[in-house]
Amino acid sequence: MRAVVQRVSRAGVTVDDEVVGSIGKGFVVLLGVTHDDSEADAASLAEKVVGLRVFEDDAGKMNLALGDVQGQCLVVSQFTLYGDCRKGRRPSFVAAAGPELAERLYESFVGCLRAKGTVVATGRFRAHMDVELVNDGPVTLLLDSRKEF
Repeated sequence: MRAVVQRVSRAGVTVDDEVVGSIGKGFVVLLGVTHDDSEADAASLAEKVVGLRVFEDDAGKMNLALGDVQGQCLVVSQFTLYGDCRKGRRPSFVAAAGPELAERLYESFVGCLRAKGTVVATGRFRAHMDVELVNDGPVTLLLDSRKEF
């Protein structure tokens, strides 16, 4: 699994002019799934996201995790994270998992975050979404379960 994690002051996702998810302070997680990912990948990635100490403490140091700041997550499915642009000008998406596996593991990841007490909003799987966010910092991190983060 791959994730782009952005620290935000607020974010939302809209589908067909309907807000389907929004959060205040926390993370936007763009999540991609590949063919051989599993529930174990979803669980370990969720553990990593919840534990990231990238929120500032009273001294201005990035020392606090999501729960320490009562942060929330907006999780958006993003198959294009497995786009391969090495050849030509049009990306290949053959490394992205099919929709059935991807949706199951997306839901597993969301469930793992919620099980850790995180308030989670989501986009709509397989929909064309407009994602708006205010990147705080900016802080943006790339996580990949195959690279052990």
